[in-house]
Amino acid sequence: MARIKYVPDQKIKEIVDIVVSSIPEYFSHIDTARVFVYRSYNTRSGAIARIHGFPRIWQLALGSRPAYIIEIISENFDCLRCHDKIRTIIHELLHIPKTFSGGLRPHGRYVNSRIINRVFRIFSSRLEIEDLCNRLGR
Repeated sequence: MARIKYVPDQKIKEIVDIVVSSIPEYFSHIDTARVFVYRSYNTRSGAIARIHGFPRIWQLALGSRPAYIIEIISENFDCLRCHDKIRTIIHELLHIPKTFSGGLRPHGRYVNSRIINRVFRIFSSRLEIEDLCNRLGR
């Protein structure tokens, strides 16, 4: 089996920045300078994307600040329709707690399909989704 390959994804990072700035009532706590986006290849995961936090113990040991990495699973993400790609990005951002501490919110109260769809509706009412779809390459 080939090794997993990780590549920074500036295109998705730009979409993340747009989503965060467009929906301050949900994402004003997110410091986009501390959110990184990587695309992975050759993974066997059934996930479409994942978010990785930088736990406090690591922050203390390395003398660093909180950060997050959104991992796009290329094999599963690329075949989605554009709106589903944006919903996936929203889903991952909802895992970031209001404290922006490096921890993650679990699925349930703050991360569920009802909230994802609500945030997507707000987002799509404020921005032209088709422009973003063109940036994503459909």
